[in-house]
Amino acid sequence: MGTDRRSFIKLGGTAVAGGMLLPPFLQSCQNVQISGNVKSYLDHFEVSAEMLQKVIAAAMSKGGDYADLFFEHKKSNSLGLEDGKVNRAYSNIGFGVGIRVLKGDQTGFAYSETVTPDALVNAAKLAANIANSKNGFSPVGLNEKVPAGYYNISRKWEDISVEDKVPFVQKMNDKVFALDEKVIKVNAFLSDQTSYVLFYNSEGRLTYDYRPMISFGTVCIMQKDERVENAYVARSFRRGFEWLSDGLVDELAHEAVDQANLLFEATKPKAGEMPVVMGAGGSGILLHEAIGHTFEADFNRKGTSIFSDKMGKKVAESFVNIIDDGTLENNRGSINIDDEGNDVQKTYLVKDGVLNSYIHDRISAKYYGVEPTGNGRRESFRSIPLPRMRATYMETGPHTKDDIVSNVDYGVYVDNFSNGEVKIGAGDFTFFVKSGYLIEKGKLTRPIKDINIIGNGPQALADITMVANDYRIDNGTWTCGKDGQSVPVTCGLPTVLVKKLTVGGSV
Repeated sequence: MGTDRRSFIKLGGTAVAGGMLLPPFLQSCQNVQISGNVKSYLDHFEVSAEMLQKVIAAAMSKGGDYADLFFEHKKSNSLGLEDGKVNRAYSNIGFGVGIRVLKGDQTGFAYSETVTPDALVNAAKLAANIANSKNGFSPVGLNEKVPAGYYNISRKWEDISVEDKVPFVQKMNDKVFALDEKVIKVNAFLSDQTSYVLFYNSEGRLTYDYRPMISFGTVCIMQKDERVENAYVARSFRRGFEWLSDGLVDELAHEAVDQANLLFEATKPKAGEMPVVMGAGGSGILLHEAIGHTFEADFNRKGTSIFSDKMGKKVAESFVNIIDDGTLENNRGSINIDDEGNDVQKTYLVKDGVLNSYIHDRISAKYYGVEPTGNGRRESFRSIPLPRMRATYMETGPHTKDDIVSNVDYGVYVDNFSNGEVKIGAGDFTFFVKSGYLIEKGKLTRPIKDINIIGNGPQALADITMVANDYRIDNGTWTCGKDGQSVPVTCGLPTVLVKKLTVGGSV
């Protein structure tokens, strides 16, 4: 009844795309009922239900309050094009298990890149040392949790060859060059990833996930006289090979060329404090960095965040609603289960201008006496889970983009950010704006570029005076870093007006 890893890769995606051709329930040697899906994941990682229980018992042997096992098999591939040819390729495989034991709010953690019985038990005993008392723990019955299905796909990346992928990268290069004679260089990339996850904890929860990811994009470099400009565009989703198309290549190529051309006409505005209109979509990175991180419950539990004493209090205008969502279909930030085996959900962080919820993992949820929000995330099996964002965005408001722009006598409209820095405690931030427009007498006028936006996240939130009805998710290759771990996320925003921020431009 075993299924080897090679066969599982062929079969496992079927569970995601439309149901596996296995009996609905199978019996283990100890009469434990498990579904065909779980049986395939157990076979893939070459463990049994009884072995999971044995390892959890070892993890709990010194008096821990809770323990979990996070098995992961991740395969990553990437192709890169430069100087007209696909000349870079990379593949990596990660395989192993992370074992975590909690004692109060303290964490014991160990991982193993082999999953033999001895290796698993030894790692469990190491993690168990966070506690120091005898424990009469007895494994509870298995409680299988069927994960959600937020990213069903048709063609799995593990079935796709390099030869299938190369033409799309080459077409991107050719299309960008064909669009404008000023193009002097193109870099293009395509990266895909497939992850299989098996999770079990001391409460008996047994669940699993299949996580595809694709990122596709280009850098367009153009020259006009002595001036050189560049633009980066990309898309990233939890989708299969069927997502790639000539139409997508065309869309990205046009966007890259248009953005680079705009920069040839751009100047810098006068520096100073002024109204800032944040454009719909990519401006959501400011929401993520300057505001979202301060809602993460570990920072609030430790009193680091400025929002630690503001739960239930007004933090913005009544038409401001901020959400962190793990349920958006095929979204880069979505997950069927979080990395603590919890259900994911759509969580209102700010509801009608009032702070409604923090972003919780298991530890913070227990501290605050609430249910986890499905935000326990980790970079890999080698890392502990932390409260992390998924897709963070603001809902639509009662205004229009034209209403907002027309209300600004002199200010800036920004919609393309390249990087930024934020201090979590106070929420002070600096963001580098790649491009935007000057606003003069209620109209968008001259393009601008290469300016800094400086402010304070909580104050900027309170200073949002208008929110438009044009909310949009930016489906770029956003990756969030925290405590040395990186995870995929997305962000979004409608057009909003912040009544004043400091703009670093020309003197």
